[in-house]
Amino acid sequence: MNDTAIIDRIDPRDLRDCCGRFATGVTVITTRSDEGDHGMTASAFMSVSLDPPLISISLDRRSKMLGRVLAARRFAVNILTETMRTHALHFAGRPDETLTDLFVEHHHDLPVLRGAAAVIVADVVKQVEAGDHVLLIGHVRHLDRDPTAQPLVYHAGQFGSLAAHSEG
Repeated sequence: MNDTAIIDRIDPRDLRDCCGRFATGVTVITTRSDEGDHGMTASAFMSVSLDPPLISISLDRRSKMLGRVLAARRFAVNILTETMRTHALHFAGRPDETLTDLFVEHHHDLPVLRGAAAVIVADVVKQVEAGDHVLLIGHVRHLDRDPTAQPLVYHAGQFGSLAAHSEG
């Protein structure tokens, strides 16, 4: 038996459901193009290196967002707070007309979400083809964070919050 045969039998839905058991934070990736400001909800984000400061996002190779980020060569990762579920859905393709004045201008000429728990601005330095997705590695140029903000969490297809905990 070879490894390829084992991998070929994995149902994509089973893999998605299995990975869904891993709780993640929720982000909105933003960028700017000639067409305007753009955002897309994503949970596939990670820190890659502290020195140099690198992060990575994973985008579907068929997504419009991939082309926009590659054209701009820059993106922002907006880490959502527990109060931003509507934002997550809005940028996941379920527009909410009640959401207005979403973006704040950023000094790196990128739109960032008002009220995000943290924002990381990065320049694309490498792209890696990875099956039906493309991994973009970004060199961090700027970051902001609200140390009091509580993150929005995604697990098994549902949004949630961290359980209250005591310091001690």
